[in-house]
Amino acid sequence: MRGDDVRTESLFSYVSCEARVPLDHPLRPIRVIVDEALLVLSPEFEKLYSPIGRPSIPPEKLLRALLLQAFYSVRSERQMMEQLDYNLMFRWFVGLSMDAPIWDVTVFTKNRERLLAGDVAAKFMAAVLNQPRVKALLSEDHFSVDGTLIEAWASMKSFKPKDDAKGDNTAPGVPNSAHPKATGRNAERDFHGEKRSNDTHASTTDPDARLYRKSSGQGAKLCHMGHVLMENRHGLIVDATLTHATGTAEREAALTMLGRLLGRHRITVAADKAYDVADFIAKLRAIKVTPHVAQNTSNRRSAIDGRTTRHPGYAVSQRVRKRIEEAFGWMKTCGGIRKTRHCGNERVGWTFTLTTAACNLVRLPKLLAAA
Repeated sequence: MRGDDVRTESLFSYVSCEARVPLDHPLRPIRVIVDEALLVLSPEFEKLYSPIGRPSIPPEKLLRALLLQAFYSVRSERQMMEQLDYNLMFRWFVGLSMDAPIWDVTVFTKNRERLLAGDVAAKFMAAVLNQPRVKALLSEDHFSVDGTLIEAWASMKSFKPKDDAKGDNTAPGVPNSAHPKATGRNAERDFHGEKRSNDTHASTTDPDARLYRKSSGQGAKLCHMGHVLMENRHGLIVDATLTHATGTAEREAALTMLGRLLGRHRITVAADKAYDVADFIAKLRAIKVTPHVAQNTSNRRSAIDGRTTRHPGYAVSQRVRKRIEEAFGWMKTCGGIRKTRHCGNERVGWTFTLTTAACNLVRLPKLLAAA
């Protein structure tokens, strides 16, 4: 017998979000890890909020929502609020009941500065890695380092001369008649014959963005540069930072992240050919780091000699270091950092670190189950 197509809405509902999420859903073990890390950060949250006044939205719920945004490639916080309104699984993960009201999207805008000032993203990432069962997965001796470009939220038309206070779009040394001043929100712009560099120009939208070209034959873009330090046992990221996009940023960031590692025992660090610089190799050896850096012998002499390449561990490090590209691939395709949605090194760096922590969380349930 065919049933009738009628809406059956009851006055009361006794089904919770917890009952609607399958017991074997991948988010369940992830939430256990997240809740344990947020419990450790509770004293840090107390320092960021005033002891008096109207209660705010818990920062734990805000961080869970931002993690969901990375897990499911939600492109904006406004769309995230729309998902929270009708997606029961999202409500369950964040910690909202079936009938709890949804926040205004400006909640993230107002609270981001507070979370950024407390460096919550880096502390959350450290809290996840310091859990005993997670810490047992990490290697203390062998690491890899690499950097990637993050396209800035700024147009090339915003890259103007630094001394152009009035926003004139004419090129230096070119008469105004040759390049008439552009008008309108997205007016035409002719860059022909104009020489632009980071020394003389800056973006009016994102002053921290730098014009950078990844390699010969590719066009230069306004971008930031993100760096990660990966342990080689299971490919988990143990540190992340963001800098200006410069030719020496990768090596400088590598020394910074290695300096933050606990312990002074000798370790190995694998890297690609861009790190094969004599000064960088000497600084690594000075801080008891064995440089397993790929040799760059293109019309030059490599700073890595037979003292390093003769050991079988060097070949292993060169093979394992390529797994760092898997993390970059997930963060750019799923985590949404191929092109950032924020301006400034602080905001972009905070988002980059939190996305890095989300990348670890996606992999941890399977690693813990196998262990």
